[in-house]
Amino acid sequence: MKRIIIFLLIVLAVNAFSEEVSTNDNIKINIQYEKGFLKLFHHTLQTGQSGTNFDYIAQGGQEILFPFERYAADLLLFKNHKVSLLFQPLTLETKTRFYSDVTIDNVTFPADSIVEMKYAFPFYRVTYSYQFHLFSSLQIGAGLALQLRNASITFAQATGSSFTSSQNLGPVPALHLNALYSVSPLYVYFEATGLYASSAFINGATFEFEGSIIDTSLRLGAALHENLNSYFNIRLIGGSAKGTSSYTNERWSESRERYTSNYIFLGALSVGIELDL
Repeated sequence: MKRIIIFLLIVLAVNAFSEEVSTNDNIKINIQYEKGFLKLFHHTLQTGQSGTNFDYIAQGGQEILFPFERYAADLLLFKNHKVSLLFQPLTLETKTRFYSDVTIDNVTFPADSIVEMKYAFPFYRVTYSYQFHLFSSLQIGAGLALQLRNASITFAQATGSSFTSSQNLGPVPALHLNALYSVSPLYVYFEATGLYASSAFINGATFEFEGSIIDTSLRLGAALHENLNSYFNIRLIGGSAKGTSSYTNERWSESRERYTSNYIFLGALSVGIELDL
């Protein structure tokens, strides 16, 4: 609820600003909000070469549906230059009994333990794309994105006897594509942001480390009013990280083990509103 209130306040603030530029066809503002649910298809985590390759779905209680929401804003300049801002919350919290010993980051949670798990991986993203207007009803865009990951992964035994955490903040570059086909009052919109990196040169590290992100969706929308659209969205989100870090531990919240293998892939269904200001 707090996020929705903040979103509405932002809309009001942007709307006040847009009234000043509404007569300028070179500046267009679009704001979107989505709400729905997500389903995990694959999610594993291993920290340390001798650690457990933990399956969050089979072992960690992530077989259920989780709430999903998304906030985005587009600024279109001179009809061709689009700058997009995104905030994607993503926090998965579960609690389950372990049927066998599980070792995470050199901490062993014994069989029959009640363990609370949090996998928080919200991200922020800024994207630039150049829009090609091929026909009056079709436009295609391509560009670059910079994503900021804000990860926090914890395992906590309910008795308080065992706990481990791993937190990380860092930039992730990516490529971006989008396409819009509209026949009033309906439109179809596709977008994809992603990158696969398997070398130190691409991922920006000083050591070899495999990583990937993918965020792609297909949207079917309809105009409800002159400046208001509603849409149904199908989205796939995934990411991976695998390798042995050479960085020195500087914070107590960082993983003690250097080797990490983390794979996540999920789908989301949502409905949204879109405001043209």
